[in-house]
Amino acid sequence: MKKWIALALCALLLLCGVTACGSSDDVLKIGILQFADFDALTQAQQGFIDGLKEAGYVDGENIKLNIQSAAADANTCPSIADSLVNDGSDLILAIATPSALALKEKTKTIPVLFTAVTDPTGADTALIASNDAPGGNLTGTSDMNPVAEQIDMLLKVLPDAKNVAVLYCSSESNSKTQYDLAKAALDAKSVGCVEKTIADINEAKGAVESLAGKVDAIYVPTDNTLANSMKAVSEAANALKLPVFSGEGGMVKDGAMLSYGISYYELGKMTAAQAVKILKGEAEPATMPVERQTTNLTVTVNTDTAKACGITIPDDIMQGAIVYPQ
Repeated sequence: MKKWIALALCALLLLCGVTACGSSDDVLKIGILQFADFDALTQAQQGFIDGLKEAGYVDGENIKLNIQSAAADANTCPSIADSLVNDGSDLILAIATPSALALKEKTKTIPVLFTAVTDPTGADTALIASNDAPGGNLTGTSDMNPVAEQIDMLLKVLPDAKNVAVLYCSSESNSKTQYDLAKAALDAKSVGCVEKTIADINEAKGAVESLAGKVDAIYVPTDNTLANSMKAVSEAANALKLPVFSGEGGMVKDGAMLSYGISYYELGKMTAAQAVKILKGEAEPATMPVERQTTNLTVTVNTDTAKACGITIPDDIMQGAIVYPQ
């Protein structure tokens, strides 16, 4: 009898080891590769985590998050991607294009969702076959800006502007796409467009100073390099009383004067909704269209910067705007 009881206890312990009795088998591993730590990408990450939590996927309970940052160094993305793949991730979130490109090369089977990617079908950033039918193990959300509407707002604030510079990093193809859209919008308004590029973050301040007396404003798209150096850009521009209009609100927090665009937090939550469908087996990346935020766009204003540049923002723009400093 004692031998039978011992055998029964062993069987029970073995059963607990492979079921819910303290097993980690039911805990899904979700990796996150975030390219850099500036505001927009961090907001996208938080929106993703909050969206999962609202759907019942909670870190430390039924999911385990492995969050890694490349600290704005594209050269480290492949090694981090390797680690997330080798960790046995059930799904991976890639925040920004360099992260998504690295993961595309490292796995063809693990579902990969991207966010904060402007042009996932671009010639230099071809992550998927098409936005409507991605065709592989990647899909996600795009942060493509309402560029024409942003230029309209710039000209509403500065109706007498004759020339506007578009400042971006030459190695970021997503930014080149936005430059083309901005130029088309400025051309349509008969406003001169001055293309100004930098190769890296160290050139940002000098690039701004070189525009003194040549333009009436600077437009910066959702460019990772410039988002990472916006404080230096805004300090140089403010000294010249040269207003900076940015592609996203995080840059305004760091000193740009005004932005009109998407919420990266909401974009992260949209991506979480896609993740839930994949985790539940309701959809696959290959047939899940890329999504964009096209409604509930937000105005963000930095009143200190506006004051430094001697500009009064119209009341109808200020109404309902997110205002910095808070």
